[in-house]
Amino acid sequence: MKLVGITSCPNGIAHTYMAAENLNKAAKEKGIDIKVETQGSIGVENELTEEDIESADGVVIAADKTVEKSRFEGKPVLEVASSDAIRRADELLAQFENEEVATYSERSGKEKAKEKIEEDKAKKKKKQNPVYRHLMNGVSYMIPFVVVGGLLIAISLSLGGEPTEDGLAIPEGTFWSAINQLGGTAFNFMVPILAGFIAMSIADRPGLAPGMIGGFIANDGSFYGSEAGAGFIGGILAGFLAGYIAKWIKEVKVPEMIQPIMPILIIPILASLAVGLIFIYVLGAPIAGLMEAMTNGLEGMEGGSRILLGIILGAMISFDMGGPFNKVAFLFGAALITQGQPEVMGAIAAAICTPPLGMGLASLLFKKKFEKDEQEAGKAAVAMGLVGITEGAIPLAAADPFRVIPSIMAGGMTAGAIAMLGGVADHVPHGGPVVAVFGAIDNVIMFFIAIVIGTIVTALLANVLKKPVVEGS
Repeated sequence: MKLVGITSCPNGIAHTYMAAENLNKAAKEKGIDIKVETQGSIGVENELTEEDIESADGVVIAADKTVEKSRFEGKPVLEVASSDAIRRADELLAQFENEEVATYSERSGKEKAKEKIEEDKAKKKKKQNPVYRHLMNGVSYMIPFVVVGGLLIAISLSLGGEPTEDGLAIPEGTFWSAINQLGGTAFNFMVPILAGFIAMSIADRPGLAPGMIGGFIANDGSFYGSEAGAGFIGGILAGFLAGYIAKWIKEVKVPEMIQPIMPILIIPILASLAVGLIFIYVLGAPIAGLMEAMTNGLEGMEGGSRILLGIILGAMISFDMGGPFNKVAFLFGAALITQGQPEVMGAIAAAICTPPLGMGLASLLFKKKFEKDEQEAGKAAVAMGLVGITEGAIPLAAADPFRVIPSIMAGGMTAGAIAMLGGVADHVPHGGPVVAVFGAIDNVIMFFIAIVIGTIVTALLANVLKKPVVEGS
C-alpha cells in the first residue's frame, strides 16, 4: 500500500512536524509506503507531486487549518486534526488497510449528511475554534515581520540614538539610520500581513489581497482623517471583514464563462472595494471622533488626580500597542513636555515598555501557556521593551486578545500610577529603560520600580487568565 499525507497546524511549528514524524513511523512499522508533505511556518516541504498523488492508494490530512483538497479528487481522503496523527497514527493508517476511508467528492448523500451533523456538533462545542484558527493563521505570518522590524529598530535606537527635544533620534545619513529604516519598513508590513492572512484563512487566496489592502487602510489614519490608524485591532477587524466578504462573493452563482476570473479578478476587486470603503466612510469617522474626544478628555484632566491620570494613560498606552488609544496618550504626554509638565510623559514612558516586557517574561516563565512560536516572539518582545517598542507585545496579544489585553492593561496602569506617585519625569518623548540610559529621566529609581512592578503584574495576570496550550492547537 502507498499513501500520501499533509500535516499542518495554525502556527506551523511543533505539531506540523510531530504529526508527520508519527505518520512516517507508523507507516514504517506497518510496511506502508508514505510520503508526507508538511505545510509549516517555513513553507511547504516534501511537496507532493502529481505522480505521488496518482500512484497513492489514499490520502491522510492531519491539519488544523484549511488545506486545498481538489488535487485529491477521487482518492480516499481521511481528514483529522494534527493531534490525532500525533496520538494515534497507527489507528489512522489502519483505516486505509481496512478500506474504511471514503473517497473524496464521491461520498453518498447519507455520509455527507452524517458528516454535517458531526460538524454542527463540533461547532456548537467549540464555537471559538474557527475564529481562533483564522486569527492564528494571520498571527503566524505576522510574527517574522514584528520580530525583524522590532529588533532592527531596537538595535538602531540603542546603538545610534541620541536624545533630542523631539525624542530619541538617529542622525540622518548614518549607518544606524539605514538600519532603522529597514526595521521601519518591516514594521509597516505587520498589520497588512496580519489582516491578509486572516482573510486568506477564511476565503482562501481570493481573500489575500482584500485583507492586506484593508489592513493597510485600517493602519493608516490618513484615509479617514485620524492622526493614528486603528492599529492591530483594526487590522484584525479588516481581516475578518475582507475574508467573509470574499467568501460571500465566492458563493454567488455566476455564469460559467465568468467563473475562471472570479478568484483572480472579480472577488479581489469587489472585496477590496467593500472593506476599503467600509473603513473610510463607516468606521473611519468614529475612530477619528474617538481620538478627538480622548484628547479633549485628557486635556481636561491636567489639574485633576495625577495618579488617576497615570492609570488612564497606562491603560491607553497598553490597550492597542501603537493604535489610536496609544497614539493619543503618547501625543498628549509629548505635548505637555513643552509646557513644563514632563511628569505625564514619565508615566507614559514607564507604561510603554510593560506590555512587551510583561508578556515576554510570562512566555519565559509560564511556557505551558504559550505556543513555541509565541515563546520565541516573547524573547524578541523583551528586547523591544527595553527600548520602548510597545508593539513587541502584539504577536502575543493578537493570538489571545481577550486574555492578554487585560493583562497588559493592568501592568500598564500599575506602572503609570507608580510613576506618577513617584514623581517620575521624562524630558524626551520616548519610553522604556533606554531613555534612562541617556539621562532623560528624573527619579530614575522610581522609574525602574514602576517598570518592574508593572511587568510582574502583567506576567502574573497573563498566567492566571491564559489557558494551557492544548495539544494540536
